[in-house]
Amino acid sequence: MIVGMTGSGKTGLGVVLPAKLAKRDPRDDLGISKENGEQRLEKVRDRVGKLQERLFAEGRRSALLVLQGLDASGKDGVVRSVFDEVNPQGCSVVSFRAPTSTELAHDYLWRVHAALPPRGTIGIFHRSHYEDVVAVRMLDLAPKEVWSRRPGHIRAFEQMLVDEGTAIVKVFLHVSKDEQRERFQERIDDPEKRWKFKRADLEVRRRFDDYVAAWDEVIGETSTEWAPWHVVPADRNWLKALVVGELLVEALEALDPQFPEPEDGLEGLVVE
Repeated sequence: MIVGMTGSGKTGLGVVLPAKLAKRDPRDDLGISKENGEQRLEKVRDRVGKLQERLFAEGRRSALLVLQGLDASGKDGVVRSVFDEVNPQGCSVVSFRAPTSTELAHDYLWRVHAALPPRGTIGIFHRSHYEDVVAVRMLDLAPKEVWSRRPGHIRAFEQMLVDEGTAIVKVFLHVSKDEQRERFQERIDDPEKRWKFKRADLEVRRRFDDYVAAWDEVIGETSTEWAPWHVVPADRNWLKALVVGELLVEALEALDPQFPEPEDGLEGLVVE
């Protein structure tokens, strides 16, 4: 069971429009103990694996997990934890970085559409088309009349995906500024993690509150009944993995994929 409210007012962890991120506690444990949470997470991993197998066998619909969050919010860790029991051939992870010259020659959703999960699979977007609103806005890469229209495009785009059989789970990993500082410092101090850190991360960190406000706005504009946003407290690694996993299980169970019917006459067949 997930605790909280969704954008549509249903039971679940999510947002009541607007998201009001500044008033949400990134260290909230949602009333779940770590011991209980880790036990539940083991069951969630197993359930995700079994549902993915059915989704793949059925081959008619797909699921898309969109992971967003400020730097060091733990997107990589969530992917590793939640998909531990999933057959790699049944899922894909796409990281959206700065667009290439070829991608810039097309509309901003072109590369996103090309990366969508095929039927029968789960796709994970490690960052996503939402960077084309928030990052473009914050880095002043396009005028307001350009990026301000994009939430409307995205709502329609996601409606089309749902209509075509893709379940969408959108998650914003809400990390605190203090926790981000600790994780940045850990990356700098650990030779095996130092490669993850860029000096540009500090420039973004200086505008931490501005980025939170921008995300607050875009979440409010794009949390819909067909694709609601879920704001997940991200300071506790075990908790965010549990919540994201349970959200994904909820979406897959709603799809209720089934194994195809076998050929007639196979029951009792003996292989010689």
